[in-house]
Amino acid sequence: AKSRTKSKPVGLLTTSPEQIPTLAPERSSVWNKQVFADIEWRRFEAVCEGFYSQGKLKTKSQSHGADGGVDIWMYFDDPQKPVSVVQCKNYSRKIVGVDKMREFFGVMKAHGLSSGQFVTSSTFSADAQKFADEHGINAVDGDKLLKLIATRTPEQQKELLDIAYEGDYAVPTCVSCSIKMVENFAKADGKKFWGCSHYPKCKRTIGYVNA
Repeated sequence: AKSRTKSKPVGLLTTSPEQIPTLAPERSSVWNKQVFADIEWRRFEAVCEGFYSQGKLKTKSQSHGADGGVDIWMYFDDPQKPVSVVQCKNYSRKIVGVDKMREFFGVMKAHGLSSGQFVTSSTFSADAQKFADEHGINAVDGDKLLKLIATRTPEQQKELLDIAYEGDYAVPTCVSCSIKMVENFAKADGKKFWGCSHYPKCKRTIGYVNA
């Protein structure tokens, strides 16, 4: 793994982690669940967009910051007339609950859409899956996503794997600033965390899974 220079301690509080690898692992040569564990959330979104763009619909990723609950727009010819939207969650241990599914359905209705894709590297709760089935939401968990990727040609699968491991794939991206975060230490207990490199302008932080 590449070594990274640690920045000076600051007095920031960590927030709950979603998917934060502590070291950059060696990339996998095949698609499996370890790929999801290796990569940060922005790479996961890029994989999802790459996957859907291999189909019949065109895609447009949502610029980050306040994304309004949409990560990817799907359309035929006019990007201003989406036919479906995608929400992506790269969770390491967290299960997607029905609250997230309800929020996503609200986003769909706000855009006048009857179709939506909710993709996670994790799993859905029983209530979330039931709600999705009843409201036109295609709920794709980690296992299902791997099965879908396996239906692509070997060339397309490699293309998606290259997207997953592009750049500093294990270093999280700040959801507010869309830039890579930096390693830091909390003054209170010395634990490592990821902090936005725009600090103090942006104080968003994410804790290490094994900090």
